[in-house]
Amino acid sequence: MALSSATSPAAVNDSDTRVAGCLLTGIPGLEHLHIWLSIPFCTMYAAALEGNGILICVILSQPSLHEPMYIFLSMLASADILLSTSTMPKALANFWLGSSHISFDGCLTQMFFIHFLFVADSAVLLAMAFDRFVAICYPLRYSTILTKTVIGKIVAATLTRSFIIMFLLVFLLKRLHYCRINIIAPTFCEHMGIARLSCSDISINIWYGLAAALLSTGLDILLITVSYIHILQAVFHLPSQNARFKALSTCGSHVCVILLFYIPALFSVFAYRFGRKRIPRYVHILLANLYVVIPPMLNPIIYGVRTKQIWEGVKQMFSHLVQESK
Repeated sequence: MALSSATSPAAVNDSDTRVAGCLLTGIPGLEHLHIWLSIPFCTMYAAALEGNGILICVILSQPSLHEPMYIFLSMLASADILLSTSTMPKALANFWLGSSHISFDGCLTQMFFIHFLFVADSAVLLAMAFDRFVAICYPLRYSTILTKTVIGKIVAATLTRSFIIMFLLVFLLKRLHYCRINIIAPTFCEHMGIARLSCSDISINIWYGLAAALLSTGLDILLITVSYIHILQAVFHLPSQNARFKALSTCGSHVCVILLFYIPALFSVFAYRFGRKRIPRYVHILLANLYVVIPPMLNPIIYGVRTKQIWEGVKQMFSHLVQESK
């Protein structure tokens, strides 16, 4: 259904992609299943919106949750909502209506927000790791280290870093000359997918993309790992088993979210780089689509189940709403 548009004049060689726009093919090889695939994707997207929306409302409405850990968690929930929203509506329109066309500027905008939010998500996870590091290794200095001013600077640094990295990506894509077939295989626009539409040399884009990934997400992974090495060292030096268990349980939710965020992303990257000939193309695209909805859907569940304060806040918020409705 979505591929039927590929025979239009906009998709022929030597077309001006900037004017004609791009065609998002959906999931090649599974076009006959687009309607059925849309059902789980739509369900997961709705669950992500609802779960993260409730999480944000709970944190904002409960004064007891106005602490650094939960402020960072609300940032993560906000980024998750925006990340899934930057991809899923267009993907669902493609599945349901065969609406595969997107303008070139629209494609760049979608690419900007997808990568911006991914880098921001990674930075928030690093901030949450730093929060746990201070809470466990320096508990008596926690309130003096993580002040409102420090939290504000962390938020500003997160947004500034993400914006600078993505602004340069947009600039590098804008400088290219586009004259090839304007078909992008996934259901959303991403950096290298757009760059490969160009008939110019994209070596700078390739090297910048690699450097940006290593110096942002790669550095975040390294710092998170170092933080948890120090956390584990501090935990195993605690005098009692109960104290060790309590300290580890406070980190459990964060570790689950870290693994849920990075493992699918790294698997998708390595599978794309090294398994392109062995793994069918539609598997790569399915993984990419699942990645932008599964972590946002599961993060609120993980924190709601594993964090007593969040669960109590949810019950208080809903009981208050029930009382007001009477």
